[in-house]
Amino acid sequence: MVRAAPDARAVAETVTDPELPMLTLADLGVLRDVRDEDGTVVVEITPTYTGCPAMGVMRADLVHVLHSAGFARVDVRTVLSPAWTTDWISAEGRQKLAAGGIAPPGPAPVRSPGPVPLSLGPTRRTAACPLCGAADTVEQSEFSATACKALRRCRSCGEPFEHVKEI
Repeated sequence: MVRAAPDARAVAETVTDPELPMLTLADLGVLRDVRDEDGTVVVEITPTYTGCPAMGVMRADLVHVLHSAGFARVDVRTVLSPAWTTDWISAEGRQKLAAGGIAPPGPAPVRSPGPVPLSLGPTRRTAACPLCGAADTVEQSEFSATACKALRRCRSCGEPFEHVKEI
């Protein structure tokens, strides 16, 4: 019996995010493209933000899983434009975040072409509690376990939770 060769995209889509392991890189919208270029599997990924420390782990995990699936030549490339946005998180990814106790982001702010205006005032974000669903939550810290998430607390159930910030 001859076994069919695995599809490189399907294999790459199984890789999970090292900081949000309930999500695949595809769920997160970081996995941009997977294609064959003259016998080399070329994978393109976009960081969630500049300097994301998880990029090296993502790259290594992609190379490992593709090599394990029989792809001898793998080239993982970083693509910076267009910049990643939380709007790229899939509907399934948002459900997985909530099921994991992390509030998914709302719609990303509208981006205009050109320079991004600098705002030094406090950030005004809202997020419903992923545990009880209450809308009455307060931000405890703009940063949580990763720079992509804020730490919030629900005023109804009292539980702390993380919220993926809108980017």
